[in-house]
Amino acid sequence: MSTITKDGVSSPAPAKAAPAKPRRGLRGSPTLNFWLFTGPFLIGLTVFVYAPILWSLWLSFFEARFTVTPDKFVGFENYVVMLTDEDFVGSLGTFTVFAAIIVPLTWATSLGLALLVNRLRFMRAFFRSVFFLPTAVSYVAASLIWKMSIFNGVRFGLMNTFLGMFGIDNTAWLASPDPPWYWLVIVTVRLWLQAGFYMILFIAALQNIPQEMYEAAAIDGAKPGWQTFWHITLPQLRATSTAVILLLLVAAYQAFDEFFNLLAKTTWGRPPLMELYYKALGESQDYGAGSAGALILTVLICLVTLLQGKIMGFGRGEESK
Repeated sequence: MSTITKDGVSSPAPAKAAPAKPRRGLRGSPTLNFWLFTGPFLIGLTVFVYAPILWSLWLSFFEARFTVTPDKFVGFENYVVMLTDEDFVGSLGTFTVFAAIIVPLTWATSLGLALLVNRLRFMRAFFRSVFFLPTAVSYVAASLIWKMSIFNGVRFGLMNTFLGMFGIDNTAWLASPDPPWYWLVIVTVRLWLQAGFYMILFIAALQNIPQEMYEAAAIDGAKPGWQTFWHITLPQLRATSTAVILLLLVAAYQAFDEFFNLLAKTTWGRPPLMELYYKALGESQDYGAGSAGALILTVLICLVTLLQGKIMGFGRGEESK
């Protein structure tokens, strides 16, 4: 096609640019690239997560002592055994006490640290790193430090040395459930290990709160401090607080390392995972009952998570709040 100019001379119309072709992947196929990147993760997830769960479900319906390939079907007998086991049911009570202490304490501590660090004018990155570093420490290593150095029952332990300055006798922190001083050891080590991680989550949420909200509140007469925090900051942190509490509850149910390394030789203060450990890997080697207990614990975690999410409105849109 051609166009006619003012001088009557025809000129060819400019050719239309060819539509840009979508860039293809490394091997020329986006689908292939997808599976190349996600395939190893999906394989690992299937082999190390889904397959063990299905195998555990299958074992829970069989009498599986000293074998993982049983042939005697017992139905729901293993579930009845676990639900009537005083040690296992008592361990759920231990979890309830542990969760009732550690969840609100970690939430309040991590939020307080986030508020303090976020308000710093200088060295903010330094203090953020200092509080976050404990999350890189192994739970086993931290538990042994707490047991052998800080809360050692002899007079050379750091805590007993400190209390001795005030004339207080040595305390055997982990020797007896009466009084239950072992809770102080377990709670402090877990708090030290995980508060920094949740502090980072709260800092990210605090930085997403529009500054205009605080300016508008100041114009309306709101006083800085508690009033601003209660009516502006805390409501804006609702979604993050809900996620943090859910993560803390699940982590409390899965508590094992610190309990095992601090109270391994005791018969009291065991969480559910420790009871399952001794049931499946102890002298009885009862994989069927252990698998049934693990599935009971999994269902319980799901129910608690769904209930907590329902109460706090997890996943609810802003318009429905």
